[in-house]
Amino acid sequence: MNTEIMQAPARWRDYLEITKPKVVALLTFTATVGMLLAAEPFPPWTVLVFGSAGIALVSGAAAAINQVVDQHIDAVMARTRNRPLPRGVLETRHVLAFAALLAAAGTWLLLTFTNVLCAILTFASLLGYAVIYTMFLKRATPQNIVIGGAAGAAPPLLGWIAVTGQFDPGAAVLFAIVFVWTPPHFWALAIHRREDYAKVDMPMLPVTHGVELTRLHILLYTVLLFVFGLLPYLVGMSGPLYLLGAVILGGRFLWYAFRMYRHGDDSLAMPTFGYSMVYLCALFAVLLADHYLLLIMR
Repeated sequence: MNTEIMQAPARWRDYLEITKPKVVALLTFTATVGMLLAAEPFPPWTVLVFGSAGIALVSGAAAAINQVVDQHIDAVMARTRNRPLPRGVLETRHVLAFAALLAAAGTWLLLTFTNVLCAILTFASLLGYAVIYTMFLKRATPQNIVIGGAAGAAPPLLGWIAVTGQFDPGAAVLFAIVFVWTPPHFWALAIHRREDYAKVDMPMLPVTHGVELTRLHILLYTVLLFVFGLLPYLVGMSGPLYLLGAVILGGRFLWYAFRMYRHGDDSLAMPTFGYSMVYLCALFAVLLADHYLLLIMR
């Protein structure tokens, strides 16, 4: 009994790891920013707190299902072989039950504290990531992350709808930014881990079409992302502070992508991947700061 008690914290850490907490934190941050941008000056605190929690729980459930489906290939890949399921410290049936609990709790929070549309779309994003992307697209096409990126781009849209209960142009702009950000973000990692993907016959772009073409795709998508990053200013959602931040952050991302393409240096893949996460967090943070600065100045 004492041994079980001593092992309990480690077990809960394994359950936390199965939800991909860093990814969920990034997605939840974009969802929370979506909520704050949709309201003037603030959304109801219940929507902000419990809506964010609901989206986080459903995102965690999707991540857990993803790891259940991929556990056999995860065991082969160096990046993922130390996850709880490949290590054998968690059982598949327990993880599925845990995922179901997270999804049910998150959906209940969204139905109770936001609105039906938000709850339905959040659950649909779970199906999009855990079923359509993980079970089918990931194994079917090198464009998997482009098509499947819609699920990952949903949180800021969901956050906006949690407050307004409807689609708005502002929500579509936030969705578009994350959607275009996803391919260069993930393909940079795929270049670094292409041997892992080749081992498991995963048709990632650097495996099927080579690294050089992947670098070109990263550069082209980053150019497109730079343009999309300007949309909040161009459509009147934000002011000069955001424009300045978007130009600086987007220019830095372009610099990473261009260097990787021009020099053909694979060692630049992970710095590009790392900066892509900084870019998205910082861009949304500047967008939020600009939003409240404009409200104060009115």
